[in-house]
Amino acid sequence: MTLLDTRQGIAATWRALTVRTGVYVDADLAVSRLGPPLRQEMSEWFPSDRVEEAVGIYRSLYPDYAITPSVTLPGAKEALDFVRQVPARAVVITSKLGRLAELHLAHLGISVDKVYGDVFHSGKAEILREIGASLYVGDHVADMQAGVLAGVPAVGITSGPCSAEELRTAGAAEVFADLRPFPAFLQRMISVGRAGTDD
Repeated sequence: MTLLDTRQGIAATWRALTVRTGVYVDADLAVSRLGPPLRQEMSEWFPSDRVEEAVGIYRSLYPDYAITPSVTLPGAKEALDFVRQVPARAVVITSKLGRLAELHLAHLGISVDKVYGDVFHSGKAEILREIGASLYVGDHVADMQAGVLAGVPAVGITSGPCSAEELRTAGAAEVFADLRPFPAFLQRMISVGRAGTDD
């Protein structure tokens, strides 16, 4: 929920899962908690011995139900364009399976340098360290905590399930409602960095 609004399609996928399995899932409630790994949400609705089966069914349904309804969030494409102009690399680090995240991006014509999928919290921090990230943008407290763990400034976006206060408490250096202010913010960061290094 940082670049894309996937809620409508994900809700449709949960509803399709209910039809397929006969197990009721409150799709709206599930969508309100987007961010953590799928198995965590799945365990709220299915007994432990059926979670893996349900995850497999959900992911098989996902391409047919979740991709087409998704839209870009305000400022997302402009933010990515600005990152390329810096120039810098833009990567996606998500708890969603990488191949499913790539379907979303391809559908909406969004190009990034790499997608890292199926990671959360400390797993995201590990990737941030590995790639030498200089900034991380996310919508969940776990994203802000990942930035702190990796020693990378994190920007919080309140388009997801977490409030501005929650994101700041978790370590966000800045918080925005969407990505429209991001290019100006990044330009200020670059200017301060250059001033500090006489570059």
